[in-house]
Amino acid sequence: MTSAYACYCLWGPKAYRILAKLTGDDLSFGYMKAREISVGYVPVLAQRVTFVGEFGWELYCPAEYGLTLWDSLMAAGSPEGMRPAGYRAIDSMRLEKGYRVWGLDITPETTPLEAGLGFAVRTERKAAMKRPESELACLLLDGERDVALGGEPVRLDGRPVSRVTSGGYGYRVDRSIAYAYLPPDASRVEVGVHGKWIGADVVTGPVYDPAHERIRATPWK
Repeated sequence: MTSAYACYCLWGPKAYRILAKLTGDDLSFGYMKAREISVGYVPVLAQRVTFVGEFGWELYCPAEYGLTLWDSLMAAGSPEGMRPAGYRAIDSMRLEKGYRVWGLDITPETTPLEAGLGFAVRTERKAAMKRPESELACLLLDGERDVALGGEPVRLDGRPVSRVTSGGYGYRVDRSIAYAYLPPDASRVEVGVHGKWIGADVVTGPVYDPAHERIRATPWK
């Protein structure tokens, strides 16, 4: 069904104000919920999900309505300062929120517990699983100009133990961020970037909006 639909992601603190201009339907459904609405003259499936850690929706419509939906969103959003953003912007923001990318951070060879996705496993099944020897960890590099993009070696106590799965720069938190599979008790490592070893702290949870207040916002109240 992929080719039958267009999808636009409307994310940000003004997303509700922008979409409310275009529909009379109720937009007050919560995070991880979906509803069929009309946006202008376009039938849309609106899903309250995000890959950037901001309030908003993924908006799906039949492909033949794609241009009309784009034009409607731009007309309503431009006065609010809305701008189109590409995948590099998305990638930077998802690093800050710890959202995993298939094929890099998670593959067919990793388990949900290793990837930090145990919350998606049934309780009885998770209880039967052993704690993994390595887990996907977030690294905050010491050098702001030293950015790992993926594949860089990671060493613990001077010994190579892993490689960076993905990385980049988080502009909202102003830090260089990388991810790698490490022993659960690791707290400090070094990452090989541009021919030198850069120190990095191992942190838990997302480094941007750790309480998830933005994605669960209720701007209609």
